[in-house]
Amino acid sequence: MTVSELNRSGREDFCNAVGFAFENSPWIARQAWEKRPFASVDEMHAAMVAIVERAPEEKRIELIAAHPDLAGRVAREGRLTPASQDEQSSAGLDRLSKEELERFERLNEAYRARFSFPFVICARENTKGSILAALESRAQNDRTTEVSTALREIAKIARLRLSYTVEP
Repeated sequence: MTVSELNRSGREDFCNAVGFAFENSPWIARQAWEKRPFASVDEMHAAMVAIVERAPEEKRIELIAAHPDLAGRVAREGRLTPASQDEQSSAGLDRLSKEELERFERLNEAYRARFSFPFVICARENTKGSILAALESRAQNDRTTEVSTALREIAKIARLRLSYTVEP
């Protein structure tokens, strides 16, 4: 779809077209529909990010929690959303050695125990090595810093998803 078509679309069509951009959180697209018209994909993305930023903290945490663990059980069982599957694959997370997989599992578990939500990073901008390094490093953050960092990463993920889906 083009931005112009999205601007003319009904709420349901709009949400079906772009609701996936923020993982399993269609409330963002529903609210963004009310902000139309958008001059560009960037403007639409900015409106969606602003919706997240204005959301109550519990909604922002729910957004983070909607993301799967990287190289986690959901991925191994083939239950990722198509977008998440492509992103994890682009970073090589579908081709891990047994040792790498065990390391991801251990680090994901420790991160989740510390923050009560999964580690989120824009996989398309990283490799499995840089993801592991960031996972170890960010696990040392305080909760406020990590919530902010995770939301910035989610915004990057959403922007890339929109760029692959919405034509100018």
